[in-house]
Amino acid sequence: MKPRTRVETALQHQIPDRCPLQVSFTPEFAQRLRKSMGLVGEAEHNPHGGGNTYDLELALGADMLLTSVGWANSYYQTEDTYVDEWGIGWRSVNYQTRFGQGRYTEIFDHPLADDEKVISYDAPDPNRPELFKDAADVIQKYKEDYWIVGVAVTTIFECAWALRGLDQLLVDFLVDPHLAEAVLDIPYKYHLTAAKRLVELGVDMVWLGDDVGTQSSMLMSPDVWRRFLKPRMANLVASLKRINPRVKVAYHSDGNIYAIIPDLIEIGIDVLNPIQPACMDPVLLKEQYGDKLCFWGSIDVQRTLPFGTPRDVRQEVITRIETLGKGGGFILAPTHHVQLDTPLANFWEMIDTVRNTACK
Repeated sequence: MKPRTRVETALQHQIPDRCPLQVSFTPEFAQRLRKSMGLVGEAEHNPHGGGNTYDLELALGADMLLTSVGWANSYYQTEDTYVDEWGIGWRSVNYQTRFGQGRYTEIFDHPLADDEKVISYDAPDPNRPELFKDAADVIQKYKEDYWIVGVAVTTIFECAWALRGLDQLLVDFLVDPHLAEAVLDIPYKYHLTAAKRLVELGVDMVWLGDDVGTQSSMLMSPDVWRRFLKPRMANLVASLKRINPRVKVAYHSDGNIYAIIPDLIEIGIDVLNPIQPACMDPVLLKEQYGDKLCFWGSIDVQRTLPFGTPRDVRQEVITRIETLGKGGGFILAPTHHVQLDTPLANFWEMIDTVRNTACK
């Protein structure tokens, strides 16, 4: 099967020739991987999909290619400190692994921390043609053979709390809901416009979502999620499917979000990502929702990939294909970008096992 056909078959709850694969990396792991594979040329690799050279994904046999528009593309800039186009301040934080030093960026300044700045805030323009150049290029070049995903993650909540401050936005939900609504509308309107444009350009799937789960529960009560986030997400999904009824919509949230999965199905979500096995039981999810949802992810980057043995990785991949992938409906991927602490032997065991394990 072509990669495109393989993904389409799985998302129709049918059995492909092998499990579809998607994989992304932190920049430091991508550099290690390129060196190990002998790849030369442009090494830039934005793990959210914007600006990718795509050579790594193509060489690994990935079936989906991602192209990203939105606030998530503010991650991983090279400066020690910087302010993104939203006015959000970031700084680099270094960390050490047995494979070398990496860096992440974290937020340190919120432009809407003061109440009076919310009303006067001028958001970036989501209609700029240059934002969609990568999407147009990847669709034109690869859509015949690959499943193209338009990424607009950190769709509402994550961008809103970056603007306002996480603690303050959570307080706003309870003590000043009108102000919370105003803050949420800023990223919602931006990413609604961007996601609609991605569908108009011809992506096969749009990847939305916000991290609203922790390891054991949600960051907010399900009722708060239903009041503030569900109506916006429902309208966004409906808007995309009005443009193209065949477009698939994936929803991302790390952590435990059992409580809102029926709501996600209700509003038209087709695919759930990333299925962290330390937070939610993949077998239970397949049993309860496998007839209504497809699943994308499930290979553990908290334990198995960085700290397991190649045998552990192989067994986890086979188990996921035999459970989440039973009867179709599954795209295998790490539950986050592959991190610098991952041994290459473990990474290659994941790739090779996917290639050599038949679906059932």
